[in-house]
Amino acid sequence: MAGSGAPATPRDHEPVAYKPSWPDRTVRTTRGHLVNSCVPKSLRSKATTLTTSDGVHLSALVLGEGPDGVLLDHEQGYNICSFVDIGRELAQRGYHVVIPEYRNHGASEESADNEHIDRDARAGLAELRRVGATRVFLAGASCGGTTAAVAGVDTPLRVTGLLMMSSPARCGGLDAVAAVRKHKLRVPTLLVVSPGDMDGAVERQVREVYAASSARDKELVIDKSGFHGTDMIKRTGAAGTALQNRVITFVTDSYAASR
Repeated sequence: MAGSGAPATPRDHEPVAYKPSWPDRTVRTTRGHLVNSCVPKSLRSKATTLTTSDGVHLSALVLGEGPDGVLLDHEQGYNICSFVDIGRELAQRGYHVVIPEYRNHGASEESADNEHIDRDARAGLAELRRVGATRVFLAGASCGGTTAAVAGVDTPLRVTGLLMMSSPARCGGLDAVAAVRKHKLRVPTLLVVSPGDMDGAVERQVREVYAASSARDKELVIDKSGFHGTDMIKRTGAAGTALQNRVITFVTDSYAASR
Protein backbone atom coordinates (compact mmCIF):
# COMPACT_ATOMS: atom_id res chain seq x y z
CA MET A 1 0.00 0.00 0.00
CA ALA A 2 1.34 3.43 -0.92
CA GLY A 3 2.61 5.34 2.10
CA SER A 4 2.69 2.24 4.32
CA GLY A 5 6.49 2.17 4.40
CA ALA A 6 6.54 -1.42 3.14
CA PRO A 7 9.19 -2.07 0.47
CA ALA A 8 7.86 -2.33 -3.06
CA THR A 9 7.84 -5.79 -4.59
CA PRO A 10 10.50 -5.86 -7.32
CA ARG A 11 9.21 -6.43 -10.82
CA ASP A 12 9.77 -9.84 -12.34
CA HIS A 13 12.52 -10.29 -14.91
CA GLU A 14 11.52 -10.02 -18.52
CA PRO A 15 11.40 -13.35 -20.43
CA VAL A 16 14.46 -14.10 -22.56
CA ALA A 17 14.69 -16.02 -25.84
CA TYR A 18 17.31 -18.78 -25.64
CA LYS A 19 17.75 -22.46 -26.46
CA PRO A 20 16.80 -24.66 -23.49
CA SER A 21 19.01 -27.62 -22.65
CA TRP A 22 16.17 -30.17 -22.70
CA PRO A 23 13.60 -28.74 -25.15
CA ASP A 24 11.42 -31.83 -24.97
CA ARG A 25 10.96 -31.20 -21.23
CA THR A 26 10.47 -27.43 -21.45
CA VAL A 27 7.24 -25.44 -21.48
CA ARG A 28 6.54 -21.71 -21.60
CA THR A 29 4.58 -19.98 -18.86
CA THR A 30 1.81 -17.49 -19.59
CA ARG A 31 4.31 -14.78 -18.65
CA GLY A 32 6.72 -16.13 -21.27
CA HIS A 33 9.41 -17.72 -19.09
CA LEU A 34 10.73 -21.21 -19.83
CA VAL A 35 10.26 -23.84 -17.13
CA ASN A 36 10.78 -27.58 -16.80
CA SER A 37 7.57 -29.51 -17.53
CA CYS A 38 8.16 -31.48 -14.30
CA VAL A 39 7.15 -28.38 -12.33
CA PRO A 40 3.51 -28.68 -11.21
CA LYS A 41 1.16 -26.41 -13.15
CA SER A 42 0.18 -24.70 -9.91
CA LEU A 43 3.77 -23.46 -9.48
CA ARG A 44 4.67 -22.51 -13.04
CA SER A 45 3.57 -18.92 -12.50
CA LYS A 46 6.45 -18.69 -10.00
CA ALA A 47 9.02 -19.36 -12.74
CA THR A 48 11.42 -16.63 -13.81
CA THR A 49 14.60 -16.24 -15.83
CA LEU A 50 17.92 -15.44 -14.15
CA THR A 51 21.09 -14.37 -15.93
CA THR A 52 24.49 -15.38 -14.55
CA SER A 53 27.59 -13.19 -14.43
CA ASP A 54 28.83 -14.89 -17.62
CA GLY A 55 25.56 -14.32 -19.46
CA VAL A 56 23.92 -17.76 -19.18
CA HIS A 57 20.13 -17.76 -18.79
CA LEU A 58 18.69 -19.98 -16.06
CA SER A 59 15.15 -21.08 -15.40
CA ALA A 60 14.32 -20.68 -11.71
CA LEU A 61 11.44 -20.88 -9.27
CA VAL A 62 10.90 -18.11 -6.72
CA LEU A 63 8.53 -19.26 -3.97
CA GLY A 64 7.28 -17.45 -0.88
CA GLU A 65 8.33 -14.04 0.31
CA GLY A 66 10.06 -12.21 3.12
CA PRO A 67 13.59 -11.57 4.42
CA ASP A 68 14.46 -15.18 5.32
CA GLY A 69 15.79 -16.85 2.20
CA VAL A 70 16.62 -20.41 1.23
CA LEU A 71 18.75 -21.38 -1.77
CA LEU A 72 18.14 -24.93 -3.08
CA ASP A 73 20.71 -26.22 -5.61
CA HIS A 74 20.03 -29.51 -7.39
CA GLU A 75 22.41 -32.29 -8.42
CA GLN A 76 24.25 -32.41 -11.73
CA GLY A 77 22.21 -34.59 -14.09
CA TYR A 78 19.01 -33.94 -12.12
CA ASN A 79 16.68 -30.95 -12.42
CA ILE A 80 14.78 -28.21 -10.65
CA CYS A 81 12.17 -30.66 -9.37
CA SER A 82 14.69 -32.34 -7.07
CA PHE A 83 13.85 -29.67 -4.50
CA VAL A 84 10.33 -28.60 -5.48
CA ASP A 85 8.58 -30.45 -2.63
CA ILE A 86 10.93 -29.07 0.02
CA GLY A 87 10.84 -25.62 -1.56
CA ARG A 88 7.05 -25.53 -1.54
CA GLU A 89 6.92 -26.65 2.11
CA LEU A 90 9.46 -24.04 3.18
CA ALA A 91 7.59 -21.31 1.30
CA GLN A 92 4.40 -22.30 3.11
CA ARG A 93 6.30 -21.91 6.39
CA GLY A 94 7.22 -18.32 5.55
CA TYR A 95 10.58 -18.62 3.78
CA HIS A 96 11.62 -16.98 0.52
CA VAL A 97 12.91 -19.82 -1.65
CA VAL A 98 14.89 -19.73 -4.90
CA ILE A 99 15.53 -22.93 -6.87
CA PRO A 100 17.71 -22.34 -9.92
CA GLU A 101 17.98 -24.95 -12.65
CA TYR A 102 21.63 -25.21 -13.60
CA ARG A 103 23.07 -24.51 -17.03
CA ASN A 104 22.88 -27.47 -19.40
CA HIS A 105 19.91 -28.82 -17.45
CA GLY A 106 16.17 -28.73 -18.09
CA ALA A 107 14.73 -25.40 -19.18
CA SER A 108 17.98 -23.51 -18.59
CA GLU A 109 20.28 -22.47 -21.39
CA GLU A 110 22.81 -24.71 -23.08
CA SER A 111 26.35 -23.55 -22.34
CA ALA A 112 29.77 -24.63 -23.56
CA ASP A 113 31.06 -23.84 -20.07
CA ASN A 114 30.00 -26.38 -17.48
CA GLU A 115 32.86 -25.69 -15.07
CA HIS A 116 31.61 -22.48 -13.50
CA ILE A 117 28.32 -23.66 -12.05
CA ASP A 118 29.08 -21.66 -8.91
CA ARG A 119 27.94 -18.72 -11.04
CA ASP A 120 24.53 -20.39 -11.24
CA ALA A 121 24.38 -20.59 -7.44
CA ARG A 122 25.48 -16.96 -7.21
CA ALA A 123 22.68 -15.97 -9.59
CA GLY A 124 20.23 -17.66 -7.21
CA LEU A 125 21.68 -15.77 -4.25
CA ALA A 126 21.55 -12.50 -6.17
CA GLU A 127 17.88 -13.11 -6.92
CA LEU A 128 17.12 -13.72 -3.26
CA ARG A 129 18.77 -10.43 -2.39
CA ARG A 130 16.95 -8.62 -5.21
CA VAL A 131 13.54 -9.79 -4.02
CA GLY A 132 14.17 -8.72 -0.44
CA ALA A 133 15.92 -11.51 1.45
CA THR A 134 18.54 -10.36 3.94
CA ARG A 135 19.52 -13.80 5.24
CA VAL A 136 19.93 -17.14 3.53
CA PHE A 137 20.08 -20.83 4.36
CA LEU A 138 22.32 -22.60 1.82
CA ALA A 139 21.28 -26.06 0.63
CA GLY A 140 22.23 -28.37 -2.17
CA ALA A 141 22.63 -31.95 -3.26
CA SER A 142 25.72 -33.51 -4.82
CA CYS A 143 27.63 -30.80 -6.72
CA GLY A 144 24.73 -28.47 -5.91
CA GLY A 145 25.78 -28.61 -2.27
CA THR A 146 29.39 -27.94 -3.20
CA THR A 147 28.40 -24.89 -5.25
CA ALA A 148 26.04 -23.60 -2.56
CA ALA A 149 28.89 -23.63 -0.03
CA VAL A 150 31.39 -22.04 -2.41
CA ALA A 151 28.96 -19.30 -3.50
CA GLY A 152 27.87 -18.70 0.08
CA VAL A 153 31.33 -17.64 1.18
CA ASP A 154 31.14 -14.28 -0.59
CA THR A 155 27.41 -13.53 -0.61
CA PRO A 156 26.43 -10.22 1.01
CA LEU A 157 23.49 -12.05 2.59
CA ARG A 158 23.86 -13.26 6.15
CA VAL A 159 24.21 -17.06 6.09
CA THR A 160 22.16 -18.91 8.73
CA GLY A 161 22.88 -22.57 7.93
CA LEU A 162 24.18 -25.10 5.44
CA LEU A 163 22.81 -28.41 4.13
CA MET A 164 24.89 -30.62 1.84
CA MET A 165 23.50 -33.95 0.65
CA SER A 166 25.95 -36.40 -0.95
CA SER A 167 28.11 -33.41 -1.82
CA PRO A 168 31.68 -34.05 -2.96
CA ALA A 169 34.63 -32.31 -1.38
CA ARG A 170 35.48 -30.98 -4.80
CA CYS A 171 33.42 -30.61 -7.95
CA GLY A 172 35.35 -29.52 -11.00
CA GLY A 173 37.43 -26.60 -9.82
CA LEU A 174 35.15 -25.88 -6.84
CA ASP A 175 36.46 -26.75 -3.38
CA ALA A 176 33.90 -27.31 -0.64
CA VAL A 177 36.62 -28.14 1.89
CA ALA A 178 38.13 -24.67 1.52
CA ALA A 179 34.67 -23.09 1.65
CA VAL A 180 33.50 -24.69 4.91
CA ARG A 181 36.70 -23.61 6.65
CA LYS A 182 35.72 -19.98 6.16
CA HIS A 183 34.32 -17.94 9.04
CA LYS A 184 31.17 -17.07 7.08
CA LEU A 185 30.16 -20.76 7.00
CA ARG A 186 30.67 -21.30 10.72
CA VAL A 187 26.92 -21.87 10.92
CA PRO A 188 24.76 -24.91 11.77
CA THR A 189 25.72 -27.52 9.20
CA LEU A 190 23.99 -30.77 8.26
CA LEU A 191 25.73 -33.26 5.98
CA VAL A 192 23.80 -36.31 4.74
CA VAL A 193 25.20 -39.29 2.85
CA SER A 194 24.53 -42.95 2.19
CA PRO A 195 27.44 -45.37 2.68
CA GLY A 196 26.27 -47.38 -0.33
CA ASP A 197 26.57 -44.42 -2.70
CA MET A 198 29.26 -45.25 -5.29
CA ASP A 199 30.58 -48.05 -3.05
CA GLY A 200 31.54 -45.65 -0.30
CA ALA A 201 33.36 -43.10 -2.46
CA VAL A 202 30.81 -40.36 -1.76
CA GLU A 203 30.84 -41.02 1.98
CA ARG A 204 34.61 -40.54 2.07
CA GLN A 205 34.23 -37.19 0.35
CA VAL A 206 31.44 -36.06 2.67
CA ARG A 207 33.47 -37.06 5.72
CA GLU A 208 36.33 -34.92 4.41
CA VAL A 209 34.00 -31.93 4.23
CA TYR A 210 32.66 -32.69 7.72
CA ALA A 211 36.17 -32.86 9.19
CA ALA A 212 37.15 -29.58 7.55
CA SER A 213 34.04 -27.67 8.65
CA SER A 214 34.65 -24.87 11.14
CA ALA A 215 31.03 -25.01 12.33
CA ARG A 216 30.56 -25.48 16.05
CA ASP A 217 27.16 -27.06 15.43
CA LYS A 218 27.62 -29.72 12.75
CA GLU A 219 26.05 -33.10 12.19
CA LEU A 220 26.74 -36.00 9.86
CA VAL A 221 23.71 -38.16 9.07
CA ILE A 222 24.37 -41.60 7.60
CA ASP A 223 21.38 -42.70 5.55
CA LYS A 224 21.28 -46.45 4.90
CA SER A 225 19.24 -46.26 1.69
CA GLY A 226 22.10 -46.40 -0.81
CA PHE A 227 20.56 -43.46 -2.70
CA HIS A 228 22.26 -40.27 -3.88
CA GLY A 229 21.34 -36.67 -3.04
CA THR A 230 17.64 -35.85 -2.98
CA ASP A 231 16.82 -39.43 -3.96
CA MET A 232 17.32 -40.18 -0.26
CA ILE A 233 14.32 -37.93 0.42
CA LYS A 234 12.22 -38.69 -2.62
CA ARG A 235 12.21 -42.46 -2.08
CA THR A 236 8.85 -43.82 -1.05
CA GLY A 237 8.14 -44.84 2.51
CA ALA A 238 8.52 -43.52 6.01
CA ALA A 239 12.32 -43.16 5.88
CA GLY A 240 12.22 -40.70 2.98
CA THR A 241 9.48 -38.66 4.65
CA ALA A 242 11.38 -38.64 7.94
CA LEU A 243 14.52 -37.35 6.24
CA GLN A 244 12.60 -34.59 4.46
CA ASN A 245 11.05 -33.54 7.77
CA ARG A 246 14.48 -33.56 9.36
CA VAL A 247 15.83 -31.28 6.64
CA ILE A 248 12.93 -28.83 7.00
CA THR A 249 13.29 -28.84 10.79
CA PHE A 250 17.01 -28.16 10.43
CA VAL A 251 16.29 -25.09 8.29
CA THR A 252 13.79 -23.71 10.80
CA ASP A 253 16.04 -24.50 13.79
CA SER A 254 19.01 -22.84 12.09
CA TYR A 255 17.00 -19.69 11.57
CA ALA A 256 15.77 -19.77 15.16
CA ALA A 257 19.36 -20.08 16.42
CA SER A 258 20.49 -17.10 14.34
CA ARG A 259 18.06 -14.60 15.84
